[in-house]
Amino acid sequence: MSLFHRVRFVLVETSRPGNIGAAARAMKTMGFSELVLVRPRRDDALQEEEAVAFASGAQDILAGARIVETVDEALAGCNFAAAVSARLREYSPPVLTPRGMAAHLTADEGLKAAVLFGNERFGLPNEVVQRCNVLINIPANPDYSSLNLAQAVQVLAYECRLASLGDALPEAGVGFRGEAADRVQIDGMYAHLEEALVHLGFLNPASPKKLMPRIKRMFARSGLETEEVNILRGIARQILQAEPGRRGQGRNAAAAAQQGEAPLNEGKGRHNGQAD
Repeated sequence: MSLFHRVRFVLVETSRPGNIGAAARAMKTMGFSELVLVRPRRDDALQEEEAVAFASGAQDILAGARIVETVDEALAGCNFAAAVSARLREYSPPVLTPRGMAAHLTADEGLKAAVLFGNERFGLPNEVVQRCNVLINIPANPDYSSLNLAQAVQVLAYECRLASLGDALPEAGVGFRGEAADRVQIDGMYAHLEEALVHLGFLNPASPKKLMPRIKRMFARSGLETEEVNILRGIARQILQAEPGRRGQGRNAAAAAQQGEAPLNEGKGRHNGQAD
């Protein structure tokens, strides 16, 4: 069974309906849905306007949540319980980080887990913590380790998702992806660009230095697509069709660039950014 169906989030004696709604949102963003409340301070906590507002699209999690009177009822059907607390106890079950717990649950598909979160002010009672298999401590800033309830739920849910699915981003149709240019297309583009740079007077074929190797290295980092190669060849074609112009100035600029200088364009005060 998927880990997303083997983890139950249990909120014990939660005071603010808004925190319940925010916790539901945190669960849903990570793909979890089973929420159980133990004696929330407000009997109608799941229907409270604040809870619905903070759920922000996760109202289905609130609608499917159960309210019970005891921790025993909340743990029914689970064979693994994890208490989440920033406060370490002298007598507590073994302590794990969220990542460690998530890895443990992923490794054993026979585990059906309940992850317990305490009241916003007082946390979980010692007797509840002592009944759990592990104590989950989020490694936060030791000088200020207080997360609000929904933040703690988010951290646990995120680590469980990461352990289950890995950290690879899903393939999504975001942005345009063209066909990758092949070697023949790219080599043709380089030859075309070199010809255009010679035409401009920027590249001296008798003393080319390292200009073309650097241009090739620059484009190699970009992963050129066929359409991009065509655009660059179109630019080169326009250069070759234009009058050569002030060829001597082009050579002077190239020489200065090769020496690490950036000459000013006459009368314009702008730096020439070409490099060798």
